[in-house]
Amino acid sequence: MDIDELLKIAIESDASDLHIKAGNYPIIRIHGRLKPLTNFPRLSPNNTDELAKQVITDYQKEELQRDLDLDLAYSLPGFGRFRGSVFHQRGSLAIVLRIIPLEVKQIKELFLPEILEKISSEQRGLVIVTGTTGSGKTTTLAAMIDYINEHRKENIITIEDPIEYLHRDKKSTISQREVGVDVTGFARGLRASLREDPDVILVGEMRDRDTIETALLAAETGHLVMSTLHTLDAPETINRIVSVFAPHHQRQIRLQLSTIIKACISMRLIPRKDGQGRVPAVEVMINTPYIEECIHDREKTGLIRDAISAGVSQYGMQTFDQSVYHLYKEGYISYEQGLRYSSSPDNFKLRVMGIRSTLDVAMDDMEKHMGKIDRKEQEKAKEEAEEEEEKKEKK
Repeated sequence: MDIDELLKIAIESDASDLHIKAGNYPIIRIHGRLKPLTNFPRLSPNNTDELAKQVITDYQKEELQRDLDLDLAYSLPGFGRFRGSVFHQRGSLAIVLRIIPLEVKQIKELFLPEILEKISSEQRGLVIVTGTTGSGKTTTLAAMIDYINEHRKENIITIEDPIEYLHRDKKSTISQREVGVDVTGFARGLRASLREDPDVILVGEMRDRDTIETALLAAETGHLVMSTLHTLDAPETINRIVSVFAPHHQRQIRLQLSTIIKACISMRLIPRKDGQGRVPAVEVMINTPYIEECIHDREKTGLIRDAISAGVSQYGMQTFDQSVYHLYKEGYISYEQGLRYSSSPDNFKLRVMGIRSTLDVAMDDMEKHMGKIDRKEQEKAKEEAEEEEEKKEKK
């Protein structure tokens, strides 16, 4: 049996993943649903061992024997690239491979909010994309890196495990480094990249305190740092980052994070009503003076979701529920899927019926409050600028 043949079938079927396991048929995932390839025989342990040998190198065989599982990247020239895992289950090898398209799609092609283009235009700070496995984090970051590559002359360095999308130099120059091949780990690769004159640094995942600490430092010292976390939304993301540090450091980390984070983008993929794949529901948090306050003050972090909801018109933010309702209203998803993927199904029902919930009214009040805070910040900045100008004139 040939792994390349199975991968070609997966690509032609518009599948996202291929699953190989002894005792079962080869299985592909199409638009979120698993489909057995019953025209193939059930796989034996010998079959899965042979298929695994076709995708791993001699060096990786040693790693697999030592660690019992392995993350890898695989290429099929002319068809695509794949990332996945080889692991043991019930004493035999199993494989899961995810299909990575040859071309990087643009932000608009992925049905992502236009505000992501503005976020990609940031010169410095921290941008985090979050979501569960398979929610589109890597694809979204690739589109954002491509937007920078199309519009700015920057030195971009990526540290990935493994490298998934291949970027070609356009206006920017891009160096892609793979963990285990070009660098020994995310934190070490990130520290090394700071000595390589970067403008933009992409870190595939912030898995540990060392990587998070170095990413915060890089963002604080004038670089744009982009990364991912396996968190569901903005409040959970803030709390996850803070929680990896010792309690006596957490207050300082909150202060640091509140000043450098530019945006948190959280992803969910929802099946389309027409059956033609899935569309992203996206929560977008933009750092504002009020959200900065919510990040800094542990007691207020839970209010971030409400602040996002109130910041739609002024900042281009949106909650998951607002995104889900928009997808329903535009005809991309069904009413049933809207209910299923909404954080608050009751509020979704009310919106569909044209009834404003008490939450919507509260959000209006908060939006006015946020506007007052921002005006105060603007007035303060203006006063500081005028004072600075007066000092220059006296000199």
